[in-house]
Amino acid sequence: MSNEQSADQRLRDALRDDFRSGSLGTNFVRDMRAIREFYISPEKKERLKKMNIFKSAFFFAWWILKSMLLKVSPGRRILLVLGIVLVFFNPEMNAEGVQVDNLDFFGSMLILLVLMLELKDKLLARDELEAGRKIQQALMPERSQSLPGWSLWVFTRPANEVGGDLVDYLELEKNIAAVTLADVSGKGLKAALLTAKIQATVRALAPDMRSLAKLVAKMNEIFHRDSLPNIFASLLYVELKPNTGALRYVNAGHYPPLVIRKGKIDQLPKGEAALGLVGTTSYTERSAELKQGDVFVAYSDGVTEASNMQGVFFGIDRLMNLLSTSQKRTAQSLGEEIVHEVDRFIGDAYRNDDLSLVIIRRE
Repeated sequence: MSNEQSADQRLRDALRDDFRSGSLGTNFVRDMRAIREFYISPEKKERLKKMNIFKSAFFFAWWILKSMLLKVSPGRRILLVLGIVLVFFNPEMNAEGVQVDNLDFFGSMLILLVLMLELKDKLLARDELEAGRKIQQALMPERSQSLPGWSLWVFTRPANEVGGDLVDYLELEKNIAAVTLADVSGKGLKAALLTAKIQATVRALAPDMRSLAKLVAKMNEIFHRDSLPNIFASLLYVELKPNTGALRYVNAGHYPPLVIRKGKIDQLPKGEAALGLVGTTSYTERSAELKQGDVFVAYSDGVTEASNMQGVFFGIDRLMNLLSTSQKRTAQSLGEEIVHEVDRFIGDAYRNDDLSLVIIRRE
């Protein structure tokens, strides 16, 4: 079979599978919500809520079109506007006494041309992001880790091809283990590059710095110096010693970790400012003592701020209820249950943020 015939067969198979999947309606609703999130500002969303259905449909379409036109390059913007005019207004034109008809066809061709150019750019970007995703995955640790007296499970899943969350596991001297959970503001490639910088900075500094407060303060200086304006990153850095229940940590702007003790959940103290907000900040090293069966849980906003099709957040209360009945689970099974429950809650809704978890159980 020739390459052309093979491509034709793949296209037919793909179209057949698309129609048989039974998810066309769900995918359409999810795509429409993604379009709304991307093109419509929060202020305009509030305005739409106050309009009747016909008025809101008109303004929704107009605002999307206007936003789309502003996002494409100048040359493509002219082609797209011209194509839209020819398709929807179909003006009559005469050239030296000869009437030109079917201008809507030429308008459709112009719109198709712009679509092809934009699709070409998207496919090139997707290939680059796919390469970035593979590199990011290669830098991530194994999900299940073991240290004498402890069991650990670490997990991160980007909302898009690459993510702005970092979860890392590092073995230091004398069997001390370090776990890092960070969340860079923003999404996509920019955030992913900064997570790689945070990971490299932690791995370079942590083996030689015994003071966790000084370690995070130095990381803040470096991140503030080298990052972009208005970019910050929350960070939770934890160190464990083997065969003890002692746990040391520093929280730089991240959600307070949770500790499950005999079915009760304690929220540990809040930390100081996130990395990058100011050039010089002092941080506090804190400690927690875990007894046999106690569980330390750290999470990113991709857990509590995961939203379903109705826009309702998973929330801290659902997470607390889930954790209150899960102390006897292993670190891995508890982490997997949290991910499963978040996915079940989201359903077919668009994923808004990266999801990351660190589960540490005292054995």
